[in-house]
Amino acid sequence: MNGPTLVILAAGRARRYGGGLKQLAPIGVHGEAVIDLIASDAFAAGFEHIVIVVNPETGDDIKEHVGKLWPKDRKVSFAVQEVPRGTVDAVLAAEPFLDKTRPFAVSNADDLYGRDALSKLGTHLATKNTCCLIGFQLDHALVGDLPVSRGLCHVVNGHLTDIEERRQVHTSPDGFVADDGLSPVFLEPESIVSMNLWGFQPAMWPILHNEMDTHDFSAQPEALLPVLVGKILHHVPLRFDVLPTVSRCVGVTHAEDLPIVQADVRLQVSTGERPEHAFL
Repeated sequence: MNGPTLVILAAGRARRYGGGLKQLAPIGVHGEAVIDLIASDAFAAGFEHIVIVVNPETGDDIKEHVGKLWPKDRKVSFAVQEVPRGTVDAVLAAEPFLDKTRPFAVSNADDLYGRDALSKLGTHLATKNTCCLIGFQLDHALVGDLPVSRGLCHVVNGHLTDIEERRQVHTSPDGFVADDGLSPVFLEPESIVSMNLWGFQPAMWPILHNEMDTHDFSAQPEALLPVLVGKILHHVPLRFDVLPTVSRCVGVTHAEDLPIVQADVRLQVSTGERPEHAFL
């Protein structure tokens, strides 16, 4: 097996979605789920193995869906995150299914990143020896009018130097606003943000384990990947290249987002950005 592995984090409880599994929300032209289109884009980009991290309550539904609809000749594994302790722990749940000597990618299960984004990620992992983050423009990474959180990236010479969590980010008549008490209040539409689409080298494994061993769960119940990366940027000699993409990242955070994302996917199909069917 030559292509890289993608870990899809599908163990979230979808508290803001308001019922149902947003990982299986029907966004495709023929009712394909979010994870179907993520997988389709990943396989097209050269990924050869997908590990889906699920939780004990909803994992069987996702496994059944994948078993029915995904091509049988594709390598797919399932890992279970027993307790919701954050995305660092979720990645570690997938560890037994990965070759720890090879780089790997991590994505959310409720964000459709686009074919350009997955292609750049796959190419980087196949040809480079650095970690990476796919960087989206802020104006390509918001859906609807409801506020969301976004990781604002500080980039110098193409390398990530810091990630600043900005909350309550939304559009307004005057531009893009973050109502979180931080400065600046208005964010530039071309600002680069993280949507949790990462490429990691094997050197990340001990760092992930150390974070779980030292994290204060009484103060913060979840250990999060963007927080960990922001922390190690200044202390660990791991370079994170930021790979800008022209893709639009559309995600199903709220139930109100679903028709907007469905319309966006139909537009992508009509313009030739993606095929009509997830799996041909």
